[in-house]
Amino acid sequence: MRKIFLTAVAVLVAGCGEKQPKSDFVWDLPKGYPAPTVPHDNPMTNARVELGRYLFYDVKLSANQTQSCASCHIQALAFAEPVSVSIGSTGHSLRRNASSLVNVGYNRSLTWAHPYIRSIERQVLIPMFNEDPEELGITGREQEIMQRFNSELYNPLFTDAFGDSEVTMDRIAKSLSAFVRSLVSFNSRFDRYTNAGDDSALNESEIRGMDLFFSEEVDCHHCHGGFNFTQSINEDEEIDEHLPFHNIGMFNIDGKGGYPEEDMGVYEITRKKQDMGAFRAPTLRNVAVSAPYMHDGSMKTLEEVVDFYAEGGRDIKEGPHKGDGRENPFKSQFVKQVELSEQDRKDLVAFLKALTDEEFLTNPKFGNPFFQQKVPENGDALEPEEITESAEQ
Repeated sequence: MRKIFLTAVAVLVAGCGEKQPKSDFVWDLPKGYPAPTVPHDNPMTNARVELGRYLFYDVKLSANQTQSCASCHIQALAFAEPVSVSIGSTGHSLRRNASSLVNVGYNRSLTWAHPYIRSIERQVLIPMFNEDPEELGITGREQEIMQRFNSELYNPLFTDAFGDSEVTMDRIAKSLSAFVRSLVSFNSRFDRYTNAGDDSALNESEIRGMDLFFSEEVDCHHCHGGFNFTQSINEDEEIDEHLPFHNIGMFNIDGKGGYPEEDMGVYEITRKKQDMGAFRAPTLRNVAVSAPYMHDGSMKTLEEVVDFYAEGGRDIKEGPHKGDGRENPFKSQFVKQVELSEQDRKDLVAFLKALTDEEFLTNPKFGNPFFQQKVPENGDALEPEEITESAEQ
């Protein structure tokens, strides 16, 4: 992590002297909702967002040209992926589930368990330069990879975004960050019910589930509250930097609150006992399509997640991780056993499914630019056709 941090500093400092353009990006937000916080040295422009979209989907950004950012962050799955933990470009398993990128521009902190990574510009460097294990595998091959984007396709994109066609890692990081920051989602049926005055948007079961979700008895909203269903919101006022992170009682392998050595959460960064097993509470927007769940992808369905929280944690009866997580001394006060009927559980799941924004999952402005949809004269859609020149490796 220290090497990645030093690389991040070097990359970001390299672009500090550039003159920045005025923002021409228009946020598509409901009335009264704030725009994500944007750093002064990377204003949101349509050109940077578009360049970032191309880079996000381009396998040329990985050293061996086998993966892109989109390999682990799939639009139809809320920019998550359907496997427990991600696999890097060299075939090695990472230790955590790929986080959904829904509304990530609002997050006060990034990644599952690092309270001090607070900008997307810094976070995107982790998959780019991580070496243990490798993800995109850029470290040591920066010049080779940058040269790949000195092309007929990318030269005008870089010029539009930065004023000239020079390719730098700083510009790549900033463009990727601009695109990721543009991924906003506020058009679920829940939003239409609460913000657009559409009383028919939710059915009776979903409304009962919503009432349970926001009740003091069930307490979901204390960790998944606010307009983005998470405490990890980048607000103007100073708040406790550890507020978005919670130990939810997944493990208690030594009876003293211990988590597996391979992933101890925020404790790995702070070395404070109270941070053992603490992970960020992610947004629940589009959660129905972003399975599997938890930092390790160990829960496959929303029903399993609801059952876990109803029990107040997890009691592992045997194996190397044996222990009663419900009794973890570092567990959040908001994770407690609650009595839920079968109907209550169904209603909660129904409400969580109502947080799906179908438009977001299919919006072409967030989609792969290397594929185009061709529609014949009779109006029947054809399969997407790859744009050969743009997708060359």
